[in-house]
Amino acid sequence: MTPQTMALRLLEIQIPLPEQERVAALLSGVPVVPLSTTLTDTETGLVRILLDSAHCEAATDTLARHFGGRADFRLVLLPVEATLPLIADPPSEPVPPEPERSIGVGSQRISREELREDVVHAARLTPVYLVMVVLSTIVAAVGLIRGDIAIIIGAMVIAPLLGPNMALALAATLGDSELAERSLRTIGAGVATAFGLSAALGAIFGADLESAQIAARTQADLADVVLALAAGAAGSLAFTTGVPAVVVGVMVAVALLPPLVVMGLLLGAGLLSPATGAFMLVLTNVTCVNLAAIATFLVQRVRPRLWWEAERASRASRFAVVSWILMLLILTALILLGQVEPSVPAGPGDVPLPAASR
Repeated sequence: MTPQTMALRLLEIQIPLPEQERVAALLSGVPVVPLSTTLTDTETGLVRILLDSAHCEAATDTLARHFGGRADFRLVLLPVEATLPLIADPPSEPVPPEPERSIGVGSQRISREELREDVVHAARLTPVYLVMVVLSTIVAAVGLIRGDIAIIIGAMVIAPLLGPNMALALAATLGDSELAERSLRTIGAGVATAFGLSAALGAIFGADLESAQIAARTQADLADVVLALAAGAAGSLAFTTGVPAVVVGVMVAVALLPPLVVMGLLLGAGLLSPATGAFMLVLTNVTCVNLAAIATFLVQRVRPRLWWEAERASRASRFAVVSWILMLLILTALILLGQVEPSVPAGPGDVPLPAASR
């Protein structure tokens, strides 16, 4: 294989000097490149190890299991952009199994801790996040009003709703109630901001139902279910494998942001019936994105390290999966029965809608 095709990580392990020899023995089944041992004080040393990102979780779980209870233990995981001389890929030899290991060596994803840190960072409710929601909503609304698909894609590149939804799915997978609450707050703030601003823009500029870009997002069909499921799987894979989230964010934003902005524009313009159809599409997309993301995390074997956390996570993920599946079945039944647009008195200016998909 060609040299240095791996995504490399640097492990810095602060450990008492008498325990340093145990590090090499504990990681004997993990392909690593020991770099150096540095004396930090009279009792503690710093061990640096280079390894493939796919092996990080096995290594960190092993070290945390043996040294995690010590007050003088600290493990830091750092990304590596490059190293010289080049490092050849490790041979594809079977790794000796370790019963306590939570994930097999060679799993094609980043470590649990790295994944959680990335998702938590993307789900923070900050002024910058709200500004990004405002900007993406304005850009999407202008694109929808003008019927300009290029402008709509520009709004999707910002993708402010990607991180919080992936965080909610990861919280369900890990049984992390704190992360779930944080994600829901961020999602709620983002949705409320986007909806309120788009409703205001709809009241000012109106919404033309003859615009294909608006009309296509006022009713759901089975193609939307497939699209949203694919978007959710792509979003979770982006986080677990290190694919640039901005690229995949465009795909996820197709399912999340434009229908939400259309709903706000239509309600702001007083078009209640088509706005109800857009709301149904928003519910369908959010349901599918979260269901697919949880399923992808489970397939990727994203699990807590400790057994009692794993049991809690198993219960939480089962509850989340069943809840999202029930929601999806209800929404799919409404789509198949032609009840996506309930019998709501038509607002002024309502016109028959073309059967268009996203």
